[in-house]
Amino acid sequence: MEQFVVSARKYRPQTFKDVVGQQAITNTLLNAIETNHLAQALLFTGPRGVGKTTCARILARKINQPGYDDPNEDFAFNVFELDAASNNSVDDIRNLIDQVRIPPQTGQYKVYIIDEVHMLSTSAFNAFLKTLEEPPKHAIFILATTEKHKILPTILSRCQIFDFKRITVKDAKEHLAEVAQSQGITAEDDALHIIAQKADGAMRDALSIFDRVVSYCGTNLTRQAVTENLNVLDYETYIQVTDLILENKIPELLVTYNDILAKGFDGHHFVSGLASHFRDLLVCQTPATLKLLEKGETAQQLYSSQSLRADRDFLLKGIEVANDADLKYKVSQNQRLLVELCLMQLASITYDGEKKKLTAL
Repeated sequence: MEQFVVSARKYRPQTFKDVVGQQAITNTLLNAIETNHLAQALLFTGPRGVGKTTCARILARKINQPGYDDPNEDFAFNVFELDAASNNSVDDIRNLIDQVRIPPQTGQYKVYIIDEVHMLSTSAFNAFLKTLEEPPKHAIFILATTEKHKILPTILSRCQIFDFKRITVKDAKEHLAEVAQSQGITAEDDALHIIAQKADGAMRDALSIFDRVVSYCGTNLTRQAVTENLNVLDYETYIQVTDLILENKIPELLVTYNDILAKGFDGHHFVSGLASHFRDLLVCQTPATLKLLEKGETAQQLYSSQSLRADRDFLLKGIEVANDADLKYKVSQNQRLLVELCLMQLASITYDGEKKKLTAL
């Protein structure tokens, strides 16, 4: 049996053009290489899975390519990766400093990538300071971290800092569509959208979730299969619940909430999702804010039609009630009753309004 390679490794970008959602940083690095303005100490910081180590490896290969015959050469002997999470002592840094003095055998530069650099001990940081400030001309240091605030200011002042941003849902979805196409997988737009949202800004997480879902449903990725596998509450659930709220159907609401709990979903997740759903409906009501709705094409149509039936006052009051239940959930002694009370209050908003209109008549 052929060994399976996870998508995060199989589709790891090999050039700066392939890197998803970090155009500002990749363009800056390319220009720095072309104009010979590349600093010798760089700090890549940002959330997990957004391309920090990948960009460091691409940069290491790119700066060694000029004047070299073989375009496929990866200069593996010129790139040294140190995991600071497990090599965080003074001795580890001293060994690194001893290596730095030796010039490269091929190519122009030796590149030292230090991952999770915030894990270095204070004494290790101090041992590294002088070398980082005045490295040999053949050495370039790339430090990568998810927690910039834990790095000593004396280290930060010696580095050129690049802040990597979270991958947007749109960029993640487009990249997943390309991966699906290359693997011969047909995927619904909404299915990829759910995966991209679940990844929460990390491309590596999105690809890992994609692999998991493909293992579950094969070559046809449907929205239903994705929601089942990831155990997420589908937008259709919230649309159905909101319909019942607008129709003041309290008994049906309580039964629906019971079914949601029976499927193993968390009440806290449900009530916070309901507040987000009302926010999304509010966003749909104004063309200027429509771009803030990060949903698939089918979902957008359903949201637009439901937003026409819910007036702004109801949505604002609904967000307030659902958000209040969200805040009280953890400290509540009877969490189920709290959510049920929230649903009853929501269903009463429009009911009270109708009663006032009838009284006025």
